Amino acid sequence: MGKFRELIAYKKGFALLMDIFNLTKDFPKSEQYSLVDQIRRSSRSVCSSIGEAYKKRRYPNHFVSKLSDADMENGETQVWLDVALACNYITEEKFNYLDAQCEEISKLLNFMISHPSKFA
Repeated sequence: MGKFRELIAYKKGFALLMDIFNLTKDFPKSEQYSLVDQIRRSSRSVCSSIGEAYKKRRYPNHFVSKLSDADMENGETQVWLDVALACNYITEEKFNYLDAQCEEISKLLNFMISHPSKFA
């Protein structure tokens, strides 16, 4: 099997983290060490957990555990998007776009969790 960078979940997760990175450049300076750091960290953790999971794919329980971590971080990213919307740092249109990306990533991760043998 190929590399983790070829996984659709990784590619979509990486695109999301870059969208969030670029978007948060314009957030208020007062949010630099709170919201900006948190949403960047959680969105990056999705991809890092996918990479770690893929390296452990020969061990289904470890693989599933790391993918579960990725889905958890993806959920945290959605919470921070909720905060960004509530604080009017992003438009509802941008929120809907990013939230839909998160939902798609979650579906991909849950497919991988449900079918670990397809990735071994």
